[in-house]
Amino acid sequence: MKKHIMVAQSGGPTAAINASLAGVIRGALASETYDKIYGAIHGISGVLNEQFLELSERARTEERFLECLELSPAMFLGSCRIKMPDPMENPEIYDQIFRTLEKMHVGAFFYIGGNDSMDTVTKLSQAAKAFGSHILFAGVPKTIDNDLIHTDHTPGYGSAAKFIASSMLEIAHDTYIYDIPCVTIVEIMGRDAGWLTSAAALARNEYNRTPQLIYLPEVPFHRSQFVEDVKRELKKSKNVVVAVSEGIRDEKGIYISAKEAVADKFGHKQLSGVGKVLENIVKRELHIKVRSIELNILQRCAGHITSAQDLKESSELGEMAVKLTEEGKTGFMTSIRRISDTPYRYEIRQAELTEIANKERDVPREWINDAGNDVTEEMLRYIRPLVAGETKTEWKDGLPVYLPVPHLNHPGE
Repeated sequence: MKKHIMVAQSGGPTAAINASLAGVIRGALASETYDKIYGAIHGISGVLNEQFLELSERARTEERFLECLELSPAMFLGSCRIKMPDPMENPEIYDQIFRTLEKMHVGAFFYIGGNDSMDTVTKLSQAAKAFGSHILFAGVPKTIDNDLIHTDHTPGYGSAAKFIASSMLEIAHDTYIYDIPCVTIVEIMGRDAGWLTSAAALARNEYNRTPQLIYLPEVPFHRSQFVEDVKRELKKSKNVVVAVSEGIRDEKGIYISAKEAVADKFGHKQLSGVGKVLENIVKRELHIKVRSIELNILQRCAGHITSAQDLKESSELGEMAVKLTEEGKTGFMTSIRRISDTPYRYEIRQAELTEIANKERDVPREWINDAGNDVTEEMLRYIRPLVAGETKTEWKDGLPVYLPVPHLNHPGE
C-alpha cells in the first residue's frame, strides 16, 4: 500500500513559501510512492493537536488550486514558533508525533521553514533513528532573511528584495519633488544579517543614486560617523535617502535602537525602532527636514510584486524534497547551488541538516565597502538574478486575488 505524506509550514511568512508547498504537492501527485497528502495546521503543533487538511483531493479536482496557491503570500497552512526539546530529554513528545504519523500511514514529513524549522526537522530525524521509526523527514528552506547556510540563497528573499528595491525607487521619486534639504531614513528587516537592506541598492539607476547610504548589522555603527556621512551627502544632493537594517549595533554589539529612547509627555522612556532613533539624531544634529519609514511586514507579504525566479525555485525545492525521500533520503534540506551569475544558472541539491540548524550566514565583509556605509558591486551581482521576472497575479475589482486561508473563520461563513 502506498504511503501518505505530511507537510507543514513554520516560522515567519514570505511571499514565496506557498510556492514551496505547491512544489511538495506537485511532487507527491507525480509520485509512484505516495498517495494522500496531508497538511498540518500551524506547523508541528498541528501534528501534536491532530489538526490536518487533506490536500491531495483538492489539488486533483480544482483546476487552478496549485496555481493560486503558488501566487498567494504568507502561509496557507498557518505557522507556529515552537522550539522542540531534545529527543533524549523529552522522548514522550516525539513518541506522540510518531504514533500520530504512523496512524495516518505517513511515510515522509516535509517541513517548510527557516532556521528554527530546520532545527525541528533535525531533531525529528534524529529521534526517528533513535526510536526505530521508518518515517523520513525533510526540510524545505524559506526565509526572507536569507541567513541559512549551505544554500546560495533562500526562497522568499528574492521577492522581499524585489519589494524593497521597488519601494526604495518610489521613495526616491517622492523625495525629489521638493527643492529643500531633507533626509529620509528607511528601516528594513534584518536583526542579525543585512541581506535585505543590501537589496535597497538595486534602486539605483541611470538617474537615481539613492539610497546614498546603507548600514548593515555586520559592521559596527558609529553615530558620529553617521552624522558626518549624512552631512557629506547633503553637500552633493538636497535629498538624502538612508537604508538601515533594524539590527545595526555599536562596536560593543549593543543594538542602536536599545540605546536611545524617546520620553513621552509623562517623562516615561519609550524604545523606538532604529529608523526613529536615526531620525531623532539627524533632527538634533542637523536641524533639517527628516522622516523615517519602516517597511515592516510589507517586505514579506507583498504578493502583488513577487519575483518569478523566486517562486520558480521555491516550487523546485519542494518537488526535489519529495524526489529525494522517494530515494530513501532523510535528515536533509533541499538547497540551491549557484553555478554562474551571467547567465544565471543553478542546481537544486540536498544538504545535511546537522550542518545547517542553529547556524547563520552573514553578508560577507568584502561585499560591504571599506567605510561600512554601502555595498559593493559583488553584492548587486549576487542579488540581481533573484529578483528577476514578473508573476501573473490575478486581479478582481482592482485588487489581487489570493487563495483564502482554509483554517480561519471568514465573514459570512
